[in-house]
Amino acid sequence: MSTLLNIIRSQWERREQIFTLAMFDLRKQGRGTVLGPVWLFAKPVVYIAVFWFALEIGLRSGSGSSNGAPYLLWLMGGLVPWFYIQTMLGTGCSVLGRFKYLVNKIKFPIAGIPTIFALAEMVIHLGMVLLLLVVYFLFGQPLDAYLLQIPVAIVLMFVFFYMFSLTASLLSAVSKDFKNLITTFSTPLFWLSGIIFNVYDLGIHWLQVILMFNPITFIATLFRYAVYDKMWIWENPMAMIGFAVVFVAMMITMVVVYKRTYEEVPDVI
Repeated sequence: MSTLLNIIRSQWERREQIFTLAMFDLRKQGRGTVLGPVWLFAKPVVYIAVFWFALEIGLRSGSGSSNGAPYLLWLMGGLVPWFYIQTMLGTGCSVLGRFKYLVNKIKFPIAGIPTIFALAEMVIHLGMVLLLLVVYFLFGQPLDAYLLQIPVAIVLMFVFFYMFSLTASLLSAVSKDFKNLITTFSTPLFWLSGIIFNVYDLGIHWLQVILMFNPITFIATLFRYAVYDKMWIWENPMAMIGFAVVFVAMMITMVVVYKRTYEEVPDVI
C-alpha cells in the first residue's frame, strides 16, 4: 500500500509539470506540418470510414439497433476507444525510453512519465469522443442518461492503461523482449477483443466468459451501451466482475513491478 501511495503522491506533487509536459508533447506531434493538429485526427477518421465502408457497405454485415441507432455508432463505439488503447499498448510500453531525458538528466519521478504520455493522448481521444457525439446527434439520437457511461469509460480506460503503461515500460526497460511481446500481440488483441464483432452474438458461452476478462472488450462495451445499445453496464454483471478482477490484478502487478525495478531503471535506459 505504501508503494501505491508513493506512486500517487509523486504525481500529485508534480501535477503542474506533468500537465505542462503533456501539452508540450502534444504540440510536438504536430510540429513541422502545415495542418498541425488535423493530422492527429486524420488517421482515426480515415480508419473509421474504411471499416464502415468495408463492413456495412462491402460485406453488408452491419445493421441498426432496435432503437434506431445506425451501425456506424456501434462501429465507432469500439474503434474510438481502441485508437487510444492501441497507442498505450504500443508507444506506452516504451514510454520511459521516449522520455529518457526526464529519467537520466532531470530525475523526474518515473511514475509520472507514463502520465505525461497518457494525458497527451487523452486530448486526442477526447477529440474523437467529441466526433462520436457529433455523429450521434446528427443521426437524431437522444440526449439521455446512458451517455453518462462515456466519462466513466474514459476514466477507467485512462487509469487502467496508465497502470499498464507504467508496468510495461518498467519491464521493457529491463528487457526488450517484453516490448517485443506486447508489440506482437497488439494486432491480435484488436481482432480478438470485439472491436469489429459483437462478442455477445458468438453463441459460445465459455468464450464469452473469457472475453469478459478482456479490459478492451469491457471499455468497448461501455461505449456501445452508451451510444448504441442503450443499456446500463450493471445489466451485464459478468463484464463488471471480469473487469474488476483484471483491474485489481493490474494494480497489484504495477505495484510489485514498480517496487522491484524503479531504482535500477535509470541505469539501464
